[in-house]
Amino acid sequence: MPEKRNTFSSLSAWRRRVLARAVHRGMRWVQEAGAVTAEQPGELRFRRIGPGTRLAFPQGTVFGEAWIELGDHCIIGEQVTLTAGMMPDLDLGPDPILTLGNGVVLGRGSHVIADTTVTIGSDTYCGPYVYITSTNHSYDDPHTPVGKQWPRAEPVEIGPGCWLGTGAVILPGARLGRNVVVAAGAVVRGEVPDHAVVAGAPARIVRSWDPETGWQPPLRTPAPVPIAEGVTPEQLVALAELEER
Repeated sequence: MPEKRNTFSSLSAWRRRVLARAVHRGMRWVQEAGAVTAEQPGELRFRRIGPGTRLAFPQGTVFGEAWIELGDHCIIGEQVTLTAGMMPDLDLGPDPILTLGNGVVLGRGSHVIADTTVTIGSDTYCGPYVYITSTNHSYDDPHTPVGKQWPRAEPVEIGPGCWLGTGAVILPGARLGRNVVVAAGAVVRGEVPDHAVVAGAPARIVRSWDPETGWQPPLRTPAPVPIAEGVTPEQLVALAELEER
């Protein structure tokens, strides 16, 4: 009897492995087939979607595509929301409302809500669950529920080369310069100059770069050393193991 039980157990484990491989292959096929690219736009008709740009499957809420321009080689993670206008099927005029430059990365679950113009500069990277919006609720009337009051909208501009950490929130009217770092969970409003690091809610400048004195306050960690050309991953692992001894 124990031998039969072992035989059935082995057979059941084999079936589970076969089923697991089939499920994983099926998921990869669905993700590949459901991705949106310039060559494979599906039902989405963006104003422009550049070569090499990819929206991972499953996509989040997307509407107003006719007023959304996506640059070249952008990476849009799963469940990312991209909207132009307050609701679908509005005529927003002749100009784009939401513009992503080349090489923009939006992490999983991020939201970009553009009721008026939102521009994200080239090579800006966003971690997961970043929220960028040109619209905020108003609460002028103390007798009317906030959700029923007409919202306020202001353009948002994010310069090239920025990094927005996980859960960062960019509020209406924000203008970020070039190569700005936004700490995880920061809430940004107003103007941020080039080469600044901001953190907190509301966000404050905690570090900035000066052409003469460098970073102030000075960086606490040494600058990363570039990997020499021709060094293989195996050699890097071997070097790390030697340093640990």
